[in-house]
Amino acid sequence: MIVLVIGSGAREHALVTSLMHDPSVQQVLCAPGNAGIAEQVDCSPIEVTDPGAIAQRAVDVSADLVVIGPEVPLVAGAADAVRGAGIACFGPSALAAQLEGSKAFAKQVMIDAGVPTAQARVCLSINDVSAAMAEFGAPFVIKDDGLAAGKGVIVTSDHDEAIAHAAACFAKPDGAVVVEEYLDGPEVSLFAITDGTCVLALQPAQDFKRVGDGDVGPNTGGMGAYSPLPWAPADLIEEVTRAVLQPTVDAMRERGTPFSGLLYAGLALTSRGVRVIEFNARFGDPETQVVLARLRTPLAGVLYAAATGTLAEVGPLEWSPDAAVTVVLAAHGYPESPRSGDPIHGLAAAGNVEGVEVFHAGTKVGPDGQICSAGGRVLSVTAHGVNLQEARDRAYAALELIDLEGAHYRRDIAAESSQV
Repeated sequence: MIVLVIGSGAREHALVTSLMHDPSVQQVLCAPGNAGIAEQVDCSPIEVTDPGAIAQRAVDVSADLVVIGPEVPLVAGAADAVRGAGIACFGPSALAAQLEGSKAFAKQVMIDAGVPTAQARVCLSINDVSAAMAEFGAPFVIKDDGLAAGKGVIVTSDHDEAIAHAAACFAKPDGAVVVEEYLDGPEVSLFAITDGTCVLALQPAQDFKRVGDGDVGPNTGGMGAYSPLPWAPADLIEEVTRAVLQPTVDAMRERGTPFSGLLYAGLALTSRGVRVIEFNARFGDPETQVVLARLRTPLAGVLYAAATGTLAEVGPLEWSPDAAVTVVLAAHGYPESPRSGDPIHGLAAAGNVEGVEVFHAGTKVGPDGQICSAGGRVLSVTAHGVNLQEARDRAYAALELIDLEGAHYRRDIAAESSQV
């Protein structure tokens, strides 16, 4: 099987690595990739917002399967274009990807499917936002209705800060805002692979959205993650599959917009039970790095079965009992104004730490051949171990060996007191 992976982040680097370990895969290719991915497989430049270009690349390389990593090409219709070219694609259609592309759409699907979620109001003006905030009270949860690279949500008790965030959302073309009631309890990310009918849940993970230790500071695309979750209910996967994942997939199919690909449920384990915070239509980053680190079942066959409607033929997934931790190394100034172009040293030494893989996110090769930073989140240092303590010790030992001027990372990922 020839597999083409679309994207350029650490999520795609982890996908490429897992696919390369699948004995059914003859070749893995990536577009556009990054400096780390290019050390493993052939990469080629591509505009990920151009569905036609993605489909043409798949045809040119005779791909048997295309795996689309980021949300932007999915919402733009890349999966439709690839399937239109007669090639199997792991990723939802543009219509189905609106589960991530529009918070308002996702909320309506949840209501139709009877999925437990926060009360919400879709707002088209600041007056609407103020009324909804008064109804739900503080802390205020203000969400950009559209895609915002993981930074479209603010949770604050500061009324003025909430209004300012809403105003920034409205300033976008066709801007809309969703105001929700606040959900208490720790958050969990649970992925499910689906062919539009059958649902196969993966192991849960927890990610860390805020930039600073103790979960302070602005939201980011994600600063780290770990799996398994020793504190999570033993029946969490079964309950979420029954109450959230399967009903959502069924509702999407009944609407005439079947969802095939990766359904990501962001959950809150509240005092009143599990509630859905949001849906995403693709593998999450950085949770993918730790979930795939624990998956023993060859990945390509599962993704191909989902893309071809044969997921029911795939047996139960096999998982390592080991733990996995990933810590994101971010560039100077991230998330507000990340700096690019700084050289990165110590990558080989970090990768030689036992149990560690260094996944590249925002990297490029400079004119002198040196790998440099090229984005806000630069690296995902991922480690596995017999337990969480060993995994996090290995990840942080590797991070100590990496030198990137002005870089920063959270030091409390998977710490006992870090449940968020």
